[in-house]
Amino acid sequence: MNPFSIFVIDDEESIRQGVSFVLKKDYRVKAFATAEAALETLKEATPDLILLDIGLPGISGIEALGRIKEIPQEILVIMITAYEDIDMVIKAMKMGAHDYIVKPIQLDLLRVSIKNALETIKMRKEIQALQERYLRENMPCFIGESDAIQDVMNTVAKVAQSPDTPVIILGESGTGKELIASAIHYKSPNFQGPFVTLNCAAIPRELLESELFGYEKGAFSGAAANGKKGLVEQAGGGTLFLDEVGDLSLEAQAKLLRFLENGEFYRLGGTKKLQVRTRVVSATNKDINSMIEQSLFREDLYYRLAVIKIWVPSLNNRPEDIVPIAKYFLVELSGKYQKNFTGIAPEAESLLKDYAWKGNIRELRNIIERGVLMESGPQLRLTDLDLTGTPPESSPGLATTVGFPRLPDEGLDLAALEKHFIKEALKKSQGNSRLAADLLRMSYYAFRYKRKNLEELKDPA
Repeated sequence: MNPFSIFVIDDEESIRQGVSFVLKKDYRVKAFATAEAALETLKEATPDLILLDIGLPGISGIEALGRIKEIPQEILVIMITAYEDIDMVIKAMKMGAHDYIVKPIQLDLLRVSIKNALETIKMRKEIQALQERYLRENMPCFIGESDAIQDVMNTVAKVAQSPDTPVIILGESGTGKELIASAIHYKSPNFQGPFVTLNCAAIPRELLESELFGYEKGAFSGAAANGKKGLVEQAGGGTLFLDEVGDLSLEAQAKLLRFLENGEFYRLGGTKKLQVRTRVVSATNKDINSMIEQSLFREDLYYRLAVIKIWVPSLNNRPEDIVPIAKYFLVELSGKYQKNFTGIAPEAESLLKDYAWKGNIRELRNIIERGVLMESGPQLRLTDLDLTGTPPESSPGLATTVGFPRLPDEGLDLAALEKHFIKEALKKSQGNSRLAADLLRMSYYAFRYKRKNLEELKDPA
């Protein structure tokens, strides 16, 4: 049985029965005499295709088409009409109908129209599957249920529907701005076009213009013999992502503004006006408003780039998402390094949530990668997390213990022992928690976690 489903909506019983009989051999078919009955069924299940009569009693085919187009899932509609309703067909096509067939229905023409419509649906589903797979495999910044990231995801989904609206992504370093730009591209109609990136901070300012717009033969000393296409051209029909756009020179800003206004540009050293359709998505972690006040960034360019602004929250502003993202990285990296990690220990999860993530998602990935690479699992433990960045320095005069006391036969209270040495370390460090952590050869964040969980200890006066 073909996986596609079709609704037939026609008030003539002979047409409903005849069309259903022909189609049910290859498709899942439901027939309705009125638009009201079909619209009620659409609340529970949506078909791939609807054959819709224009001249229906009650809710007309045109009104029903309008309601169908309001449904979030896209459903293709083929209108069924009599010759005298051709003006209504034109109206239906303008409203988004995919095709139309004329009564009396010729089955060969009907089959061709349905086949073409379903080929369109199949292609859309394949593209959607590719998009979803890409996003699932490459968008760890979107993992989580926090309101902050849900807002970002909703904005991305909306803005992606336009193929050319400029977007600027703002946020701290390491929050995944390039991944979000990629998501906009791969969820957009430009999906099959190129996604081209340029880190404006990584290119010398004197070369930025030629990188963006290309150059002609002999444009400058050392230029390639045949000239070169710029990234704007290379991204034609797709998306150009300008990371660290605040590092563009004022001259490059002026040329970028002209391109955004009319899609036109000149190659460096060229006299021929070129035109290309490219969506520009930019990003920065700088304070653009401050740069505008200092005349370092053109205000008119900012307004062109920032038709849509997306603020990406830092990891510290979405603490409920930290552990899910960490688990995503744990699975990914465990597979990469052929390790057998199956989870994160509760105390390690608590430490991850308490840590101040200056490097955001990038830093979190690095921490998990180190733990996976250096340890064997099956759980990522508190001691596997290197959150200090540098090894703790020894305190002057602290003797190194090379041996350990034996465990008494009657056992001991380890929590009380930890509490005792935490107090001792705080006394020796005169209440300095970081120095106390160094005395115990612990990271500051592990020390803070232990101290909080053993008891609400106050630093001695």
